[in-house]
Amino acid sequence: MTVQAMTKEEAQSSGERIVNDFSMTVATMNGSGSQTSNLTLLRAMFKMGIPVSGKNLFPSNIQGLPTWYTIRASKDGYLARRETHEIIVAMNADTFGQDLESVVPGGAFYYGDHLKFEINRDDIAVYTFPAKKLAKDSGAPAALRDYVANMAYVGVLAHMIGIDMEQIKGALDFHFSGKEKPIALNMGVIEAAAEWAAENLEKQDPYYVEAMDGTEGKIMADGNTAAALGAIFGGVQFASWYPITPASSVAEALTINIGKYRDDLYEGGKTYAIIQSEDELAAIGMALGAGWAGLRSMTSTSGPGISLMTEFAGLAYYSETPVVIWDVQRVGPSTGLPTRTAQGDITQVAFLGHGDTHNIMLFPACAQECFEFGWKAFDIAERVQAPVFVMSDLDLGMNQWMTDPFEYPDVDMDRGKVVWEQDLENWEGRYGRYLDKDGDGIPYRTVPGNKHPKSAWFARGTGHDEYAAYTERGDDWEHNMERLIKKYDTARQYLPESDIFEKEGATIGIIAYGSTHPAIEEACDKLEEDDLKADYLRLRSYPFRDEVQEFIQKHDKVYVVEMNRDGQMHQLLSLAYPEMVNKLVSITKHDGLPLNARWTSEAIQAEEN
Repeated sequence: MTVQAMTKEEAQSSGERIVNDFSMTVATMNGSGSQTSNLTLLRAMFKMGIPVSGKNLFPSNIQGLPTWYTIRASKDGYLARRETHEIIVAMNADTFGQDLESVVPGGAFYYGDHLKFEINRDDIAVYTFPAKKLAKDSGAPAALRDYVANMAYVGVLAHMIGIDMEQIKGALDFHFSGKEKPIALNMGVIEAAAEWAAENLEKQDPYYVEAMDGTEGKIMADGNTAAALGAIFGGVQFASWYPITPASSVAEALTINIGKYRDDLYEGGKTYAIIQSEDELAAIGMALGAGWAGLRSMTSTSGPGISLMTEFAGLAYYSETPVVIWDVQRVGPSTGLPTRTAQGDITQVAFLGHGDTHNIMLFPACAQECFEFGWKAFDIAERVQAPVFVMSDLDLGMNQWMTDPFEYPDVDMDRGKVVWEQDLENWEGRYGRYLDKDGDGIPYRTVPGNKHPKSAWFARGTGHDEYAAYTERGDDWEHNMERLIKKYDTARQYLPESDIFEKEGATIGIIAYGSTHPAIEEACDKLEEDDLKADYLRLRSYPFRDEVQEFIQKHDKVYVVEMNRDGQMHQLLSLAYPEMVNKLVSITKHDGLPLNARWTSEAIQAEEN
């Protein structure tokens, strides 16, 4: 029997326990301090060995509007957002009605008794608890009581569904960095709430957690912090940025962590600079200048910032200056929905810059991959001498994910074709900054500090020949632009390969990328339960590598699933493989929420039928 079909009475009479398999949502107000409580629940369950994921749905204002935090527990290891709510904790009067309505039949509804509402459902278990009183009795200062009141639902849930108190304490210890006073204050409220629940509440729903071993060898991390750490271990030397949701925490994490891994390793001062610029145009301009000077350079932004960076992105492409840009995507166009997730910058970035431009993109799908691309993007940018865009999004960047541990780069830094004094001394013929000496489209570059008289060249965004000399000759322009296309084709061999997941007897294919990956994995399993098997290719980079063409050729029909309105990756695939465009079917969702498996599998089933 599925929980969606189970009434409260059926759940009680059957005695069935649903263990480590539910979605729990806490409804509060933005700025109420609930994030600490929610992360405590998430980390405690993770420390119990339960595969979990956390999604924070918050408004774009500073304080006061509704926010929801959803924790999915899955004994099977599924991490995608679930479309149902089996447990709701209501702490916000403004959304009480819709929160109550969203609980599935047979589910559980918890709410603070300071919310005076009538409960008009008899198909769910309802529990109320004195959050305000427990906070007051804790002895917390009056200014902190509203914040620690959120810990009341942590204690109630700990008792009612079975969260280990030691793991809750461990989660608090992590959050407060071992500071005894805040740990003791919050733990006191949690323990008091758990004792109150034991004395006053009778369990009437089937949802429980139990310790298991589903998180062994895993860590919890958000993608933006992972990106910053990857950049640090990739040798970043310069970062410039301008605050924007949801990308700000990339630079913030870089600032917080870089000193820990750099300052004690070198004598003579810091080997990096991080600058908050006056706007996005200045941010990429600074980063581009640093890249020209030979530094490993980066910036981070989101869609509106990408728009402002267009002119300098074109300069980076044409002047062939290495730079890394993290685009943590959100819903657009215009200001859009700043705190919702999307994959809507794909076609914009692919051709960013006026005239004929092509840009390299990487698509991380987990926090570990954000770390990997954090350092690998520098290698690619310097090897190819081009801007590299890492296309993350709000869901991946700002939410906590269960992920594989980060691995220290297993290869030496690839600085690409940089020539120094001795190289130029042995250079045959005249050195040319834009000379295709090897036939792969990638020239050799010098950087400031090279003292050889041949090393100087003039960087410009205007027409130039192989020797960086100004020219308006049409044949020089065409020759240079054709070389850039050759370089772009050469770049494919340096980009991450796609991941391919095959099922024996599969009749269709699915192509997806980025943070949709958990939903696609689960959707493939759902489809198989309905006797429809699908192979799945996860794109990790653009321009596309050979395996993408081979995957499409192998299948009669390939669904391209993504989070935007216009099927932007579908467009790029259609441009790349026009002879196979009839095989490609676009499946899109653009409501600002992370993709879920049920919607995905049903959308594909509808197309098949």
